[in-house]
Amino acid sequence: MKFIFFYVAFAVLLLSACGTRKYSKNNKQIEKAANKANNNTYKSYNTLSYIDEFKAVAIEEMNSDGIPASITLAQGILESGSGNSDLAKYANNHFGIKCTSDWKGKNYFRDDDQKNDCFRVYKDARESFRDHSEFLKRKRYSFLFQLDRNDYKSWAQGLKTAGYATNPKYPDLLIGVIEKYQLYQYDQPESEKQKIAREDRVFTEINQNIPKEKEKFAPVETPPPGAKPIIADGTYTVVKGDTLYNIAKRFNLSVDELKMLNEMTSDGIKLGQVLKVK
Repeated sequence: MKFIFFYVAFAVLLLSACGTRKYSKNNKQIEKAANKANNNTYKSYNTLSYIDEFKAVAIEEMNSDGIPASITLAQGILESGSGNSDLAKYANNHFGIKCTSDWKGKNYFRDDDQKNDCFRVYKDARESFRDHSEFLKRKRYSFLFQLDRNDYKSWAQGLKTAGYATNPKYPDLLIGVIEKYQLYQYDQPESEKQKIAREDRVFTEINQNIPKEKEKFAPVETPPPGAKPIIADGTYTVVKGDTLYNIAKRFNLSVDELKMLNEMTSDGIKLGQVLKVK
């Protein structure tokens, strides 16, 4: 019996090591290609130089979809460490957007909610900013696009309400960055006529996305070791390493939606707890 246990444990460790080597080899290929494209030199940003570099693209996205430029810049600053994270340098991914089942591009792996989470690789930073806007054009964030595009405080609060982040201080973090660096100066008001035209266009896109949201936005499912699959009745059993946030993300829910499904009043979960995820 001890021999069988040892053999199983050894096999699990071997598989884990093989998986880690596979992810490491993939990342090295991505990094090699990035180094070649950048001649082994990367621009080192501070927050001010990051703002100066990307304010134009943030304004362009605001003019296109109505997301305040200040919000886009603040999220980029927080998510990418002002453009200095490995994910930003090697994958051009400034917003931590993960792979989904319909993603056809290259992948970059790093530990996040889970070990070796899969993140999208973009050809350039501009593509990352565009995809960030597309990511927000979905049902759960739709109410935000009714806000004025210079109302950064309501956008910051609304992102939290919609489940973008579980940190209760997330709106304060965004607003703090915006006001410290006066990012609101890049936000521009729009006339009532412009707002109506922009809302019509964006909501048309959101409505077109709704039938495809599960495919387009559900993160690739990579449950932690030992995780039990969803069973037929649409439940999930909590295992070691789970948090309410990563369970919600895995099943394409906001934390608030997951809590409502399970009539929960706090974010606390326990090993072996059975949660409704459908």
